[in-house]
Amino acid sequence: MKSPLEQVTKKREITKTYYDHLSRWYDLLAGKAENKCKEMGLKLLNVQPGETVLEIGFGTGQCLLALAQSTGDTGKVYGIDLSEGMLQVAQSRLRNARLAERVELRQGDAVQLPFEDGVFDALYMSFTLELFDPLEIPLLLIECLRVLRSNGRMCVVAMSRRDKPGFMGILYDWAHRKWPIYIDCSPILVHCEIEKVDFEIESTVETSVFGLPVDIVLAMKRPGENNRSLNH
Repeated sequence: MKSPLEQVTKKREITKTYYDHLSRWYDLLAGKAENKCKEMGLKLLNVQPGETVLEIGFGTGQCLLALAQSTGDTGKVYGIDLSEGMLQVAQSRLRNARLAERVELRQGDAVQLPFEDGVFDALYMSFTLELFDPLEIPLLLIECLRVLRSNGRMCVVAMSRRDKPGFMGILYDWAHRKWPIYIDCSPILVHCEIEKVDFEIESTVETSVFGLPVDIVLAMKRPGENNRSLNH
């Protein structure tokens, strides 16, 4: 029987392979449906010229364009994604928009972010947090807390779990259990996960995609918040 760590590692490998194959078709399949929520999240994050911003799970790079335009020539955008295929599509999009010089992309695991402590003013995730195994979500959010500056802010756009799911929620849960590789997002209690690692929630917008609940949450790193260890 596989250990929890082995199961998480195997799931990550499957996710990477799936999104590598899906990368060139992702915008056609899900892009338009998700765009409204992503734009709302970007508006809530309100990135300013000169800021340094990180996007985790940048996918095909749609939001990277908006972030690079917001930070301007004096700012910098970084991105990290598990999928090499997504990285290639995103890089092509940035080159075509002549914004590649403002953005630095990396392929890697966000649970161990390859950045120093306290380097980002803002952090953005859309339809990414719920892709992680439940065991990994707190670890990822602790990393987010670590790389943000004091008073830094994070916006998370994620499929949310409700106490009383509607018909689409029930149908989605059934499909997720039956085809977990293809219906891979697992709705989460977004507020609870973020508050577990001592972010301070500033505001929340509730919306939906295909009748499925989505929460858009803006959270702040408290002034003077120490970087938390995994043994906290």
